[in-house]
Amino acid sequence: MADFERDSGVPVSIAIAGDPGDLNPDARLTLFRTAQEALTNVRKHARAERVELQLVCDAAGVKLRVEDFGDPSADDDGAGYGLTGMRERAELLGGTLAATPTDAGFRVELWVPA
Repeated sequence: MADFERDSGVPVSIAIAGDPGDLNPDARLTLFRTAQEALTNVRKHARAERVELQLVCDAAGVKLRVEDFGDPSADDDGAGYGLTGMRERAELLGGTLAATPTDAGFRVELWVPA
């Protein structure tokens, strides 16, 4: 996250609830790659003032939310190849990915089963 903040000038906050310790390697890689791609998309497409990452782990699975806040980009409809790749990775594991504009920016939510 420090590299993202340094390179983009956009502050990032991270909140973690629960313990992702028992996740299989494929799920861990999917979480990492999704966070990485979502931050890349913020850097390329958003006019964000800040980014929040949230990881919530429970017995059923893990949810990752990456949300940017600032001046929403009118030309970003969430239909890029990066989002397609994230969605495909999630589905291969039996998970889901939602990517939607918000009133304040853009949100990517990944869920993968434990």
